Amino acid sequence: MEHSTERPLVSLTVAGIAHRDDEYLIVEEQIRGQRYLNQPAGHVEPGETLLEAVIREVLEESRFAFEPTELLGLYHDNPHQGRRVLRVAIIGKIGAEPDDEPLDDGILAAHFMSRAALERTTIPHRSPFVTAAIRDFEQGRRYPLDLLNSL
Repeated sequence: MEHSTERPLVSLTVAGIAHRDDEYLIVEEQIRGQRYLNQPAGHVEPGETLLEAVIREVLEESRFAFEPTELLGLYHDNPHQGRRVLRVAIIGKIGAEPDDEPLDDGILAAHFMSRAALERTTIPHRSPFVTAAIRDFEQGRRYPLDLLNSL
């Protein structure tokens, strides 16, 4: 099988996994006119560590302060064509209430949703990573944050 080298570089993203009262912190976002559900997530900016990025992304997209506690896992998508993605899912605690600042551009709302509600919704998930992370969280997967090293 021949593989093209003319593909975008890996997109390095982080996702904050926050669970409270049997519900997950989920953001509703709009991309090119379509609504999606996702964990608060986004690209790691130049010069940021993974932990700095997830703290920033959760705050920007949900307005909740986020304190990373454990690594949930690494999620990789390497399709035959298109963008390759590596998503680092990090579990954390969120503050009691969001702050009063506006949500990031494209974010319509932050919700708390149970796994069952996420499965029933008619709003599509941004990617299969959303349900994979929830499945892994509910299966008890947890790794220490010191596995994440930044140079």
